[in-house]
Parts: sequence; structure tokens; C-alpha cells
Amino acid sequence: MIKPLLFLASHELFDTRFYPLYKKFKVNQWLDYNLQKERQEIQLRQLIKYSYERVPYYRKLFDENNISYTSIETIKDLEKIPILTKKKIKNNWDGLKPLGLKNIPHYTFATGGTTGTPVKFRLDKYDRLLGLVLLYVGWSKSGYRLSDKTIFLGGASLDIDQSGFLVQKIHELGRNVRKLSSFDMGPEELQKYSRILNKYEPKFIRGYASAIYFFSRWLEKNKFKWHKPKAIITTSDKLYPKMRIKIEEIFQCKVFDSYGLKDGGVSAFECSTHECYHIDTERSIVECVDNGSNQIINGKGKVLATSLYNYSMPFIRYDTGDLAKVINKKCSCGRDSKLFDEITGRSVDIFITPEGKYVHGWFFLYLFWEYEKGINAYQVIQKSESHIQIKIVPERNFDYSIVAKIEKMIKTKSKNWNVEFEYVEKIISTESGKYKFIVSHIDFI
Repeated sequence: MIKPLLFLASHELFDTRFYPLYKKFKVNQWLDYNLQKERQEIQLRQLIKYSYERVPYYRKLFDENNISYTSIETIKDLEKIPILTKKKIKNNWDGLKPLGLKNIPHYTFATGGTTGTPVKFRLDKYDRLLGLVLLYVGWSKSGYRLSDKTIFLGGASLDIDQSGFLVQKIHELGRNVRKLSSFDMGPEELQKYSRILNKYEPKFIRGYASAIYFFSRWLEKNKFKWHKPKAIITTSDKLYPKMRIKIEEIFQCKVFDSYGLKDGGVSAFECSTHECYHIDTERSIVECVDNGSNQIINGKGKVLATSLYNYSMPFIRYDTGDLAKVINKKCSCGRDSKLFDEITGRSVDIFITPEGKYVHGWFFLYLFWEYEKGINAYQVIQKSESHIQIKIVPERNFDYSIVAKIEKMIKTKSKNWNVEFEYVEKIISTESGKYKFIVSHIDFI
């Protein structure tokens, strides 16, 4: 009984609205989609009005394109609005600052994701609360209950390695979790992780799909005895079918994949049927569009996000950089939400050192977020176990001296890596149009 009370207390200290919202959203996920859509569109109209009246960028955008903000009443009407890209955010940072920003409680974050274009953004405190609540509601689809023991295996996007030891321990205690880093997964670390797994006996393991996959393979190879959780919740990078099969085989439980973005406020989770991903409607509007930015009901397209409560920096038709396949059907679980059949454009590779240690690709993403000034885009390629190639598209203000700092940080993972830097005019996209900035030529599947 102590753990659930401590869990709720720690979250209520963050915001007293946490638990009432959690109970509300647990019920709302079963509502008829037309009612969910009606509620989205009411909030959309308020957001559009606010954006036109208070955000210089949107007033200029609407006026230049002869768009009346009163004409945006439905989700379909969003097609009238040009897409917001990371490049536009970087170039219009001041214009995206709303009047009265100082009166809006908010945070400032940085994101780059797998698109390789680092960008800062603001996030309302209330919007962040919604994201946290929806995260727990999404986990509940796998059987998770608030305060269930959980191990995290990931990086900074899971709030790992982002604070001091004491702060992390307090966080772990309040949420009843243990946090394990995917940035270092050598034999010594993996042995430690296996001991923690067996001692802590979590009901759930949540983490990067590729990190959990490598951990499961290591357990199998080294013939350790390990605790079997109730379920695995994967996130952040692509869960390939072979990875799902291996993880489920080793841990003898089901994998529940998920998708989420802090920027844009999108989240989607698998339910117990594993037929699809249920797209949340409480926090944002998700569009899947073709190359002409027209909405798709069935098929593959770009994922756009409109965050409905982020007044400190409205994201309207924000290009997430991801590709997904949407399907127009109802899941057999009974939830009447819009569905992703597959998220196809989300993949971060694992790198391997000459010493045989695995380093998650997100390590490089976070490294470049730290040294983002003057970098328009980048690409990190593992050519071989000993050769790392880094392509950089420099801006005019790029400080070439930071290259030595970047190389030094990379060398902390392996002194035997040969790191080669190349300055290019642009990063070449894949055939599908996706820009992939963390690439390994070593087959890990």
C-alpha cells in the first residue's frame, strides 16, 4: 500500500490534476470516435484563434496565404495551412513567441529525433502533464497499474542520465522504477543489469526496442537465469518483427510497442490485440498526409501533429519527420480511436565498438544536441567496427574547434574508434524521402 501512495504523492506534487486526469482519460479512451473528434475540433478552434491573435508567425502565415482563421473549424480544414517544419521553427524562433509568454508556465527543450535537425521548442507545463498522464494510460493497455515495478532501459528521452545521482534516486523511488542506461551496454554493464533485473523483479520493462533486443540476446547467449516480467513496453526506435519475436521468446511475455513525441504531443500505443497502435486524441490532432499534404485515410504518409494545448509555442501541422501507415477500421478491443497499422519511419541503429560493446545510436543524437550551434544537419555512419564517419552541414557560425570535443566524447565509448569528419553541403535522403542521420553498416538483426 505504501508504494501506490508514494507514487501518487510524487505525481500530485508535480501537479494536483494528475490523478483526476488519469481517471478521466482511462474512461475517455472508450468513447465513440465522433465524440472524441468533436472535442478535438472545439479545442482546435480555440488554438487557431489564439495563434492568429497572439503569435506573429501564424498571423503572417495566415495573412500571406489568404487564410481566415475562422475558416479552420474541422480537422479536414487543417489542409489549408502550410506544414510547419523544424527548419521553419529554427528560422522563425522569435516569431513563434506568443504575446504574454511570461505568463504561461512552460519548459524549453531541444529535440532532433532521427531527423538530425536539432531544434529548440517550448512546452506548456499543462501540456507536459497531459503527456505524462497519457503515457500511463497507454501503458495500462499492457496491464500496467499505477506504481507497478518497472525497469527503464534507454537514454535521455526516457529521463535517464539527465540529472544527478540523488535526484534520479528520488525519482526512481517515487515512480517505483529503476533506470538503466542504453548508452553503455558492454558485458560488465549487462551483467549488472541482469543482477538488477533479478533482484528488483519488475512487472514491466520499458525501453528502446533495440536496447531491449540486445539485452535479451545477451541473456540468451550467456545462459543467465533471469526474472520474467508481465510485459515489455518498447518505444523510441523501430521494433522489427524479428526483434519482437526474440524479446518475447527470451522474456516469455508479450511486447507492447508504442510511439510518442514530446514535440507535437503525439502518442500511440498497442493494446492487447496487437493489431494496431491506438492514436491518442486528448492532447493533439494527428494527420497522415501524402506528398501534397492531403490527409490520408488508408495508406502510408507523413505524420503531422497539431498540439492542442501548447500555447507557449503552438505546433500546427508540425512535420514530425516520421512516416506511418494509417488504417480505417475499428480495433477488435472495442476502443474507437484512429489507428496506425505501422510506424515505418522510426529507426535508430545500434553501433558496436572494436571491443564488442554496444552503443545505442541515441548517444550520438544527444551528443549533437549538446553541440548543435552552427550545425544545420549531420549524419553519423558506422562504416566498420573501427571506423565512424561523421558528415556535418556547417552553418556560417559553425565553430570548427568543437569537432575535437565531439571526437573526445565519442572516444569515451571506444578509444579504438577511428573517427572521420567530412563537411558537406547537404545530407542525402533515402529513396523514401526519409533523412536518416544515425546509420550502421553492420547488420545487427
